[in-house]
Amino acid sequence: MRPSWRCPACGILWPCSAAKLRLLGKYREDRPGLLTHMAKAQEEATADLKKLNPDATLPDLTPRFVGWAERR
Repeated sequence: MRPSWRCPACGILWPCSAAKLRLLGKYREDRPGLLTHMAKAQEEATADLKKLNPDATLPDLTPRFVGWAERR
């Protein structure tokens, strides 16, 4: 759910566990595609979150968006 990047179903930070499972299923045979998709999502989230909190320092979003998808 943009611009807060929380899951619309459970309300926790996206991607939640259920979203990760869905993404892994969708990109089962295309890990590079998953990483590309998540890197783009991270860029969008960074822009949205900066707009919401222009004076705040954002944490590193890489583990949240890309880090989990790199692991196997």
